Amino acid sequence: MSHVFYAARQALRHHASGGNVLIFATVLALVVANIPGLNTLYNDFWNQPMRLQIGDFNVLSHAGHPMTVLQFINDALMAVFFFSIGLEIKREVLVGELSSFRQALLPIMGAIGGMIVPVGLYLALAAGSDYADGAAIPMATDIAFSLGVLALLGSRVPVSLKIFLTTLAVVDDIGGIIVIAAFYSSHIDMAFIGYAAVGLAVLLVGGGFLKIQSKFFYVLIGGIVWFLFLNSGIHPTIAGVLVAFCVPSVPVYAPEKYIKKIRSSIRNFNEEEDDVLSRRTILNHEQMDWLKQIESASDKVISPLQDLEDSLHPVINYLIIPLFAFANAGIYLLDMNPMTVLSGISLAIIVGLVIGKFVGILLFSWLTVRMKLAPMPEGSDWKMVAAISMLGGIGFTVSLFIANLSFGDMGEAGVALLNDSKVGIVAGSLLSGVIGYGLLSRFLPQAPDASAEDED
Repeated sequence: MSHVFYAARQALRHHASGGNVLIFATVLALVVANIPGLNTLYNDFWNQPMRLQIGDFNVLSHAGHPMTVLQFINDALMAVFFFSIGLEIKREVLVGELSSFRQALLPIMGAIGGMIVPVGLYLALAAGSDYADGAAIPMATDIAFSLGVLALLGSRVPVSLKIFLTTLAVVDDIGGIIVIAAFYSSHIDMAFIGYAAVGLAVLLVGGGFLKIQSKFFYVLIGGIVWFLFLNSGIHPTIAGVLVAFCVPSVPVYAPEKYIKKIRSSIRNFNEEEDDVLSRRTILNHEQMDWLKQIESASDKVISPLQDLEDSLHPVINYLIIPLFAFANAGIYLLDMNPMTVLSGISLAIIVGLVIGKFVGILLFSWLTVRMKLAPMPEGSDWKMVAAISMLGGIGFTVSLFIANLSFGDMGEAGVALLNDSKVGIVAGSLLSGVIGYGLLSRFLPQAPDASAEDED
């Protein structure tokens, strides 16, 4: 179980801390989008064309047109986000919660319920409307926001519940990836798909057979694969996931070999002519060589998967996701009828997130335990699982992403639907977060009194 606890700690460390920046970016977007004059600059900026010229060729072009700043964020930077999700999924399958079927079954079933029920409720409310295509919007769980709420409760939250929510969010991401690939791709160009397949094959050969460790190799070939997907008709974020699956998870040196290697190098380092080693000692060439061998061995004991995942997390959590939120969460509220929240697409999304996610996760989890297919999370009860299920309704990042895919190309009608869908996403996510936090605060055991422990 130690590797499972490690995975949970890593998820909390990386995602929860980025939640504060994400909240700030969201609030800033809402403020800027509703200041007269400034909101015009805000909207115009995202529609500016971008160019990265190589001769007469613009790398940042699609169908012969340059990408806008907003398209670059949603199609290029979010591909990096989905690349990190792909790395996380691969790690979870190999050594994390998804590596054990019995351990993984409860959050998997909860996630499935948390996707089916919200979509069903949304379709029931949106049947026959012009926003029925947005049914996938309420099926996502934002791992940064949800784990950020858990982090507010500190040690009161059992590790098993943190693992449950983390795994559930990862499975939700898998569901979102499948939906994007299946329903948001069109006019597929098989020539570009063929070239992309060659690029993926190069990654597999380079990582699997040639044992290439260089991050530059995976970034370069991955960027080429992304461009080919961009022009293939399949949404380019899928390229990020597929490239991640091709990144090797096995290091060149096993830990045992690494330890022997550096012990030998350190021993040789100490045996060089300079007998007195102090801060002021100038190293000779032989000592420099031994240190470089230690550095090289240290690089080879870390797999490319772990190296890339660790390197990307700060970029993802503190730059890409906040920038995505700032670009996409700007909801124009000045002329909005307050009743909009209680009607149309906003209501469908709120119901899907707040009620659908809660009912779906809790119901499918209960059925799984009731049928003795999987045990309850250790140290928890159904009240705690219900509270965690409510946090599953925080569907911010991927929900906004799917909303853009659903309505971004519908002209004026799409602009109105997109704005109303953002209202529903923000309101539904906020309600789920506040209610979930309140339930957890009530049902979780109190943290032990530190002063009392010291006296004992």
